[in-house]
Formats: sequence, C-alpha cells, structure tokens
Amino acid sequence: MIAAMAATETPATAPSAPAANPLLGEAPPIEVGPIEPGSAQYRMPPSMELSPFRQALQFGARPLAFLTKANRQLGETITFRVPGRDTAFVLSSHPDNAKALFTTKAELVPSATAESPLRPIVGPNSILTANGARHMRQRKLLLPPFHGEAIAEYTRQIREVAEREVDTWRAGDEFPLAKRMQAVTLQVIMSGIFGIDGEPAPGTAERSLRDETRFFLSLSERPIWRVVELYHQGKMEPHGPVKAVMDRMDKSFYRVIAERREVPAAEHGNDVLSILMAATDDEGRHLSDEELRDELVSLVLAGHETTANSLAWTFERLVRFPEAYGSLRDAVRGDDRGDEWVEATIHEGMRVRPVIPLVGRRVQTDWRVGEYVVPVDTIVSSNIITMHHRPDLYPRPYDFLPQRFLGVKPGTYTWIPFGGGTRRCLGAALAMAEQRIVLETIVRRSDLTYADPEPEREIHRNVTLVPKLGGRVVVKRKLD
Repeated sequence: MIAAMAATETPATAPSAPAANPLLGEAPPIEVGPIEPGSAQYRMPPSMELSPFRQALQFGARPLAFLTKANRQLGETITFRVPGRDTAFVLSSHPDNAKALFTTKAELVPSATAESPLRPIVGPNSILTANGARHMRQRKLLLPPFHGEAIAEYTRQIREVAEREVDTWRAGDEFPLAKRMQAVTLQVIMSGIFGIDGEPAPGTAERSLRDETRFFLSLSERPIWRVVELYHQGKMEPHGPVKAVMDRMDKSFYRVIAERREVPAAEHGNDVLSILMAATDDEGRHLSDEELRDELVSLVLAGHETTANSLAWTFERLVRFPEAYGSLRDAVRGDDRGDEWVEATIHEGMRVRPVIPLVGRRVQTDWRVGEYVVPVDTIVSSNIITMHHRPDLYPRPYDFLPQRFLGVKPGTYTWIPFGGGTRRCLGAALAMAEQRIVLETIVRRSDLTYADPEPEREIHRNVTLVPKLGGRVVVKRKLD
C-alpha cells in the first residue's frame, strides 16, 4: 500500500504552538498525502485566469501580492503555471500539506529543486539538486561543518566581522542593508568553506572567487535578470547570459580546486573543501572537479546571500514598526531578556518575509490535498509565504509582532523558512547564529530608520524573495 510507504508520522491535527498565545493559532486539519493510484478521481485546484507567462511575470514582480490574491480568490490550494513547463505546480498554504511533504518517504517526494532555476547555476551534482541516496550521502558529509562545535568556532569571527562593519557607519549614512550584510556573511562562509580567517589575500584564487561571486550577485539584482530567468524556465543547463556569467565564475572555482589539489592531504584543514576532497564514494572514488565545483557554488551562493537578505528584511520591517524596534532596542541595551527578544525578532522576520517563498516536491504517486487529488509527477509545493500569513495561524499576520515568539518555539510545520524533513537547510544553525550576532550588534551600536516610509516591495530573484531596493536604511545615530 502507498500509504504504508509513507513515514509513520501522521498529518498534524493538533496546534503546533500553545493555544494560550493570542498571537499564535492553528489551522483546521485537512486530509493530505499519498494515495493509492486510481483510488480517487483527479481534481486539480483552480488557477488564475492568466497565461503562464503572465502568471510567472506577476509572481516574479510581486510574489506575496500575487499569491495572496490567488488564495483570496481561489482558496488555500491553487494551480500555478509557468512557461516552459509541461507540468503544473500545485501550491498549498496549509501546514498539513507541508507536514506530508516533509515526512513522506523521500523516494515518493523527490525535491523539485533538481529542475528549478538553480540547476543551471549550481549544476547537477549539488546537494541542492541531488535526490535519493546521493543527496543523503552529501548531507551526512556536509552536516558536521555547519553544526555543533563548528558553529561555536564561527561565532568569534561573525562577531568580529559584524563589529568591523558597524565601525564604518556614520550618522546620516544611507545604504541598502542587504549589500552590507552580504559582505559580512560572505566572509563567514568563505572561512567555513575554504579555511580563510579574514579577508582573502589579493591575487589569490579565493580573492578572485569572492570578487566573482560579488559580480554575479550584482548582475542578478538588476531588473533585466528577471527576463533572463524567464528565458531559462525549464532549461537544465546554462544558456546565453547565464552561461557567460557562470563560465567566468567557474574559472575562479576551478582555480581554487586545482591549487588545493597540489597541497598534500596531510596539510589539509577542517574546512569544507578539505572534507569534500578527502571524501570517497562507496567504490572508493574521490569527487571529480566538476562535482566539487557544484558543491562549492551551492555553498558559497546559498550559504551567504539568503542570510544577508533575511537580515535586510528583518530591519526593513523593524524600522516601519517602531514599537517592535523599541522593545528590541530596550531589551538589547539593558534588559535581561535581550537574547530572547533577538531570537523572537529573527523568527518574526523570517515569518513575514521568508527568503525562500516556496518548497516543492515532484510526487511519485497520486496525491491528495484536501478536496483535490493530483496525479503522479505533479510538483506539489508548500506555499511558505502565504502560509506564514494565514490569520488562523498568525492573527494580525501583516503586523510585525516579535512577541508572538517570546518563549515559544516556532511550529515545525507552520514556520518553515528553512524547509523541512530530509531537505531542511543544512546551514540553518549557522544562519541563525549569524543573524543573532549581527542583529544584536547593529541594534546595540546604532539606531536605524527608513529611507522611505513606504514599505519596500518584494521581488522574486531566482528562487528567493528579496527586498526590491535591498532594504535601504538611514543611520540615525551611531553609538560607540
């Protein structure tokens, strides 16, 4: 039976957070998960009456607005179509669907990232695009450098880099915070991956790689890049502008790999590249240059940009909700609950603006989502961004209220900015550590305000949700 092949954990029917908290709630349970083929008639969810091109364009320009409107008009589960795809996406904002996707056996719900816009960038060998046994092997290999004692070792450097960044600020400065945060998080991830403590030296392969990474990100932030993304819909290999940019970037990655291969294994450290180069498969073979390249691209790009944008989003919200900002500032500068407020603020920031708005699986069997039944090979996704704005889960969902998470752990299937199950972001612990330290440092040493009182619009870039202007802020006051 298909149902017996699913993980033993059954769909959640109980609230994931204490009912006593007036700022947290629960959603009524629905029937969801794998079903026997042919046991029910197919019934696809409704779709917006727009062409696939217009759906993709509107989603790219305003993801939250587009998906909120679709849910309001059509319900919590919708069909979403994009050009270049034969199969439709089914998006559900119900937490029971998230739980089913995360707990069903992996072979029944392989990740759709293998065919996402990430594929032409990170390649087929990346932990992000791999599925099945290969993915699990890569995950076990890469998990230790991003957890436990390794995080404690990064903490010192995170704090030093954050303090140096704030040292450069002056009252009256105006800048996009995402850019400043990328400088901090890129240095931290370069340290973890390549074993570099501080700035890579001029002329080194690592310095070239860092500069090429910054160049790639600067290109991807331009409006024309959304046209490039639409052009790449459904393509598995890089073409046109993406290929030109990646060819340039790859020279630096392959140079780093070549130089590291010349270093005797006995002299390698505990950095991620050294661990990857020492690893072998079941037949004793080491990773090829191409496999190493794919892993490194994934870790460098995904390992710093998402965290930087999470920080930018949190401050974009804080400066427009003075009561929340004031409570956090008071706690950090004198209250014994400073750590608790920092943690709650991060959780609320990642709720209202999750950097990854969707997480999808290509189901290998018929799949039920409430009243709908979709056929095998459909991409079923958890609609993270609209689930995080459900009023039954989060009363006053558009307000920024960190106090909803004070003394409360976010729900496993109602707060999912890092995904879940065997595909949960392996860098989540590092990302949270970075955000705690950087957020506390900025709030302790400066007062920020908005550059424009109007909320900053969200746009969809590659697979991430980013502030359109990079989270522009003004330094109102600097404290030494």
